[in-house]
Amino acid sequence: MPVLTANSRRDLEIRRFPLLVYALVPLIALVLQAWLPRLLRGYVWFDLPLVVTIYFALGLRSPIQGMFMGAGMGIFEDALTHHAIGVNGIAKTIAGFLAASVGVRIDVENHTIRVMLNFFLSLLCSGIYVFIYRVLLGLDLEWSWIVELIKAVGNSILALVLFPLLDRLQIRD
Repeated sequence: MPVLTANSRRDLEIRRFPLLVYALVPLIALVLQAWLPRLLRGYVWFDLPLVVTIYFALGLRSPIQGMFMGAGMGIFEDALTHHAIGVNGIAKTIAGFLAASVGVRIDVENHTIRVMLNFFLSLLCSGIYVFIYRVLLGLDLEWSWIVELIKAVGNSILALVLFPLLDRLQIRD
């Protein structure tokens, strides 16, 4: 029985999508993330760019590509919102890197693992966000961990719905 190494396992299970999916899904997530808070006051239940970053990082199984995906999504999100440029970029870069690193090591086809990973990475991004604002920038920030827990649960539920839909768009060999 052949033993699969991490590299051969990663190469066998990389998800491939049409180029249009790589372009449109992140763009739609960014537009919705920037537009919904203006439409719905007090909208804090989802972080669509984070969920999309985690999905593609898990599917690509490359920490470098996951890192670049997170950096791009975070910087564009900062550009479309009132946040300091780079804060979400740093948080989503780390989330993309960690998601892809986990995707290389364990089977991420299991929905429970995907939901738990989304929950923990959402909390990690919130913690990084607070750390950057309060410690590095020295700014006062209205913050509630209860809201962040609700947001992490919302991201996990969104991932539970969105991931199977995006799975249908992948190229089958």
